[in-house]
Amino acid sequence: MNCPSADKPTDNTPIEISEVKVNGTVITPDEIAREMQFHAADSQEAAKQKASEVLIIQLLLLQKAREMGLDKDLPSESDVPSEETIISRLVEKEASAQDVTEEECQRYYDANKDQFVSQDLMELKHILLGADPEDEEKRATAKEAAHTLISKLVESFEQFEALANEHSDCPSKETGGSLGQITRGQTTPEFEDAVFKLEEGLAEDPVESKYGFHVVYIDKKLSGKQLEFEQVKNDVANMLMEFGQRKAIAQYIHKLVDESEIEGIDFEIGRPLTN
Repeated sequence: MNCPSADKPTDNTPIEISEVKVNGTVITPDEIAREMQFHAADSQEAAKQKASEVLIIQLLLLQKAREMGLDKDLPSESDVPSEETIISRLVEKEASAQDVTEEECQRYYDANKDQFVSQDLMELKHILLGADPEDEEKRATAKEAAHTLISKLVESFEQFEALANEHSDCPSKETGGSLGQITRGQTTPEFEDAVFKLEEGLAEDPVESKYGFHVVYIDKKLSGKQLEFEQVKNDVANMLMEFGQRKAIAQYIHKLVDESEIEGIDFEIGRPLTN
């Protein structure tokens, strides 16, 4: 599977990187250059900006934590870097998540019920007539063969497992073509989009995917159902606390930036900070 950022155009032209000062402490060009590799962007300039912002925020948090004495009594044996521990202490003290009430959870649930629905579920089997996407002749042959198999199954469905074992190019042929139970996101998008629109029984036409053409039989189809508040209230509470935590941290960082002297970069306090 390709990385999502792999197809993005990237400008690899070398750029000048200047040092940045945060309350008198220098972030060197080398530090910024090393950080840039972790930030995918459409240009080197954008990657430099992202990397610089991250380093500035980390330094501001560390400066504040040390000012408050939160760098004392660090664990002598820990897999967590000391700087992460120091910043975690600061966040817990200054920007910790607030508890949410059941009433708040109920209001969010009532306003966003469509978010709390169980997934559609299907139980199906298939016969794959494999063909490379670039091989038009083989795909035409596979499609024709799939239609032929569908015609045979209309006459005698009892042949399905035997035909799967004989013709399918999918490992599922060893289990009569069964794919078991699937939900959305478990198969290729084009196959999933097609099969979740089908009704129970044998599909009249082959389903096309990048792998070829599929003869599909839907054994069982269960539509997603609305989940009741009692089933999801803990999830809602955790989600709202996470939202609150992110907001509190963002506000705290903006406050630190606003109170600090930052030189060597245009750090716009009015726009969202880099995650």
